[in-house]
Amino acid sequence: MDSTLWFVLGVLALIVGLGISIGLHEWGHYAPAKKFGVAISQFMVGFGPTLWSTRKGDTEFGIKAIPLGGYVAMQGMFAPSDKKRRGASGTDFAAIEAPEVPDEVDESRSFYRLSIPKRIVIMLGGPVMNLLIAFVLYAILLAGFGLVQPSLTVGSVSECVVAQSETPERCLPSDPVSPGFEAGVLPGDTIVSIDGVSVDTWLEMTEIVRANPGVTLDLAVERDGVIENLRITPMLTERYAIDERGEVLLDDGEPVFQQVGFVGIGSTLDTVRQPLTSVPQVVWGNIEGVARVIVSLPQRMVQVSQAAFGDDERDPNGPISVVGVGRIAGEIASIDAIDPSDRVASFLALLASLNIALFVFNLVPLLPLDGGHVAVALIDGVRRRVASIRGQPEPRPMDPQRLMPLTLVVVAVLISMSVLLMYADIVNPISLIQ
Repeated sequence: MDSTLWFVLGVLALIVGLGISIGLHEWGHYAPAKKFGVAISQFMVGFGPTLWSTRKGDTEFGIKAIPLGGYVAMQGMFAPSDKKRRGASGTDFAAIEAPEVPDEVDESRSFYRLSIPKRIVIMLGGPVMNLLIAFVLYAILLAGFGLVQPSLTVGSVSECVVAQSETPERCLPSDPVSPGFEAGVLPGDTIVSIDGVSVDTWLEMTEIVRANPGVTLDLAVERDGVIENLRITPMLTERYAIDERGEVLLDDGEPVFQQVGFVGIGSTLDTVRQPLTSVPQVVWGNIEGVARVIVSLPQRMVQVSQAAFGDDERDPNGPISVVGVGRIAGEIASIDAIDPSDRVASFLALLASLNIALFVFNLVPLLPLDGGHVAVALIDGVRRRVASIRGQPEPRPMDPQRLMPLTLVVVAVLISMSVLLMYADIVNPISLIQ
């Protein structure tokens, strides 16, 4: 099939997957709200003009033209102000374009009248649904397809040693000889043990090497079915610092270097199916990565701006818009060099990562995000508790008129960042194909 057609199919698959994820996110809000008796006028996936809709009971379900989000229009997301109270009933602030709830609705079915725990359950329902989607996708990916990871088979042996911060094209006479090359390690050797310790993973071998610079170690390798016993002495040199999962440690987005033992051998990569027990660890690692991006978002947006309007390269680990994600999905689908199963696995990983991003981002405690509504509910809960301790009447919920200016500022910032990211993903995209 033509690569252009594959690219289009990849983009369309992402749109469908993202639409389903958004729909399930909104269902996470809708289901508990309906169970708790909240009046819901609309359940929409997307924004802008309505492409299709149908009505079931008192709720209109529909799909809109721009698949960049969705909303469930619940009656009375905030308590009406005194001015509103003298006039109409509650106004729904679930989404900017969500319609006002008509005056004749039952005021007792307003969201703000629920108990604090019920309000929190409703607002956390969406992000939690994205987390569950990510768990399911990663379970299918890890147990069904496997994870690409270093094997114990040697894939390359460097002839010399240089600092990892340098990128030489070839070895110079002044460069020290690599310990692996000097010890006689060959590509295709399978490492059995090091320093008398049997190893099951490449990371276990690496940890022993890094911890023993200048110490001569026994290295047993299997070569052509025969065990060869070699002697290797790791050299102290500058390498990337890694965590317990073997991932490079970052400081403000930049890799951290340290002086460790190094032997100059690299592994081959194998796709290995993982047990389901590994899913939580992978999900948590992804959550940490997204959280780091969000915490450093102001700095990263400056980098995106410099890349969009200057000559800087895009950070492949930086923020990306739905346009950029769509481009990556299309490139994955159009690469001829990978098997169809690898394409599916890569797409599942991309969609799972998107759901993790939706989960973490929606927990930011700022309106109009779900985390902002949770924060408002918690503040109302604290105020009620304080009033109860002091023997005072229960205070009214927070006035929405006091929150709208901050909400509008957050909306403006989110829109500005989205526009900048989409522009950067058009003029200077992050690409898999170099």
